[in-house]
Amino acid sequence: MAGSYWPALALAMMCSVGVATLWGANIAALFPILEVTLQGKSLQVWNIERMAQAKLTIEDHQKRVDELTEEMKTTAEEDLPPLHLECETLKVKISAEQAIIGWGTRMQPTFERWLPDNPFYTIVGIVALVCVSTFLKHVLMIANQMLVLFVAGNTCRKLRKDIFNKALTIERGGFLHHGTAGFSTQILHTAELLANGITNVYGGLVMEPLKIVSCLAGACFISWRLTLASMVMAPVVCVLIVWLNRSIKGTTFRILGRSQSLHHVILETFSNMMCVQSNCMEDQERERFAATTNTMFSAMLRNHFFISLTHPITELLGLGMVNTAIIVGAYLVINQETHIFGIPMSETPMTISKMMVFFGLLIGAADPVRKMSGVWTAINSGIVAANALFPMLDRESLIRDPAEPKKVDGRHRRIEFKDVDFGYIPGEMIIEKVNLEINYGERVAIMGPNGGGKSTLMNLLCRFYDPGQGAVMMDGVDLRDMSLDDLRSRIGLVTQHTELFNESIMYNIRYGRKDASDEEVIEAAKRAHAHEFIVSFSGGYDTVVAQNGLRLSGGQRQRIALARAILRDPEILILDEATSQIDTESERLIHATLEEFCRDRTVLMVTHRQSTLDLADSIIEIRDHRVSKQKLKHKQAA
Repeated sequence: MAGSYWPALALAMMCSVGVATLWGANIAALFPILEVTLQGKSLQVWNIERMAQAKLTIEDHQKRVDELTEEMKTTAEEDLPPLHLECETLKVKISAEQAIIGWGTRMQPTFERWLPDNPFYTIVGIVALVCVSTFLKHVLMIANQMLVLFVAGNTCRKLRKDIFNKALTIERGGFLHHGTAGFSTQILHTAELLANGITNVYGGLVMEPLKIVSCLAGACFISWRLTLASMVMAPVVCVLIVWLNRSIKGTTFRILGRSQSLHHVILETFSNMMCVQSNCMEDQERERFAATTNTMFSAMLRNHFFISLTHPITELLGLGMVNTAIIVGAYLVINQETHIFGIPMSETPMTISKMMVFFGLLIGAADPVRKMSGVWTAINSGIVAANALFPMLDRESLIRDPAEPKKVDGRHRRIEFKDVDFGYIPGEMIIEKVNLEINYGERVAIMGPNGGGKSTLMNLLCRFYDPGQGAVMMDGVDLRDMSLDDLRSRIGLVTQHTELFNESIMYNIRYGRKDASDEEVIEAAKRAHAHEFIVSFSGGYDTVVAQNGLRLSGGQRQRIALARAILRDPEILILDEATSQIDTESERLIHATLEEFCRDRTVLMVTHRQSTLDLADSIIEIRDHRVSKQKLKHKQAA
């Protein structure tokens, strides 16, 4: 996903390379100051003297090689190896000195053209160059950070949109499996962890290793063998880091789980506040919340313990590098040796200035090594977040549009349930072998015990679920072969659990048909007998109803939902205990409205009220998982 912003990432990588190059170059700039100018020489003079010294050294070494060559001619074969080894060593040193002459010859014109011949002015020039390069380094660093944040922010934004879209499109069972708390955690916390991981992958994981490479490359230029010796602690540290990475992943995964539980407790308690307070269960909810926060706190402590270990372990690597270099380097400088324990460390004896720059480069490598601990922690958290997030995003919804949807022309003529079996839990059937036919314009009451399957029939018709066996059909077309928009645009749904948004009353009613005019909204409210109480509010139709309509009574919320359904003008109207919280007088008026509104449309009513039954032509009764339908007697007589 981040790769789709490749131009920004490419620029960020270029900035990282620039920062790393300048990071090592600034440290290497100490060398001419220590080696040359502080001895009262300009770089031009120092380069000429160094080439002259190299020529003398080559002459001495070549003279000794010639002597050894002559000596080997008269030496017994068993005594040749030491002489041969000395000869080869001298040839290597000659090659090193020739390289110095070659480099010096190439650089001398540059020194003479661009650098002052005064030692003090040379120092001033080097310091000014370091200041400019440091400024440029920070400009590139800021550019890198902003580019990476741009990519991470856009990726996080897209992830949150994808999670939100998944919540909107996933089947009802899948949504209930993750729950509101699960999706909230994914949107707020998991996506943020993943974005932080992206920031560190394209920021720290690229820039910091490049800094290390830059410094180690400079150190290898001085002495690759000594650099290799300085890395003696690296294998041990790598093993410890692998162990820490696994531990951090495990604890981060547990934190995500605890975070979801915490969201669940918060949302559940706040959504049922009246129930909590009316049953005097505040203490229990406090204990439940405390238990959840305690387990999350324990997981966080364990996580931070492992995270805190990353700093000393990476410090151990940096300290081991520098200390090893100090011990070995001190021995080479003090004794003017090129070997230690018989192992060659450099072609020529190390000078103090070379050794100090070498130490500086190792310290320069140790700093990004230390920072890498925080980078790895964030990346591990991002990996855990990705492992938690993408299986859910990659999961196909069980309820989705067919590749080639079939259409039902005009208004439907017939709804059929054919041999339908369904259960929310596999093996536990709610309804079995349901065969049912509902004609257009029929008004059907659905009755049965709680949990018997009344709402299940509505869920299947709205295609919130698909049957386990059999099919629900509209004019002979299986609902699974219709597009969801086509099917659900034909349906108006009013339930006893009214769902409202924390917006104005006008917004909530217009939610049934977004292109409706204000006049149409007001007319729908009047027909639902909601207009009178709406205009009694100081804000009228602009009154904000609060979260889930908490500023309204249950009956007022149901009338708002009914007005929304009336505005939608559906061909199929589903009323699931839609007037259960409305007073008797309002119910009588609403039924008079429904008597007129329900003409020329199919109506399914889940109800236990006799007044609602009077609106029905027939009744569907659910008992023992079976469904039966019969005509009401008063309608038969009519």
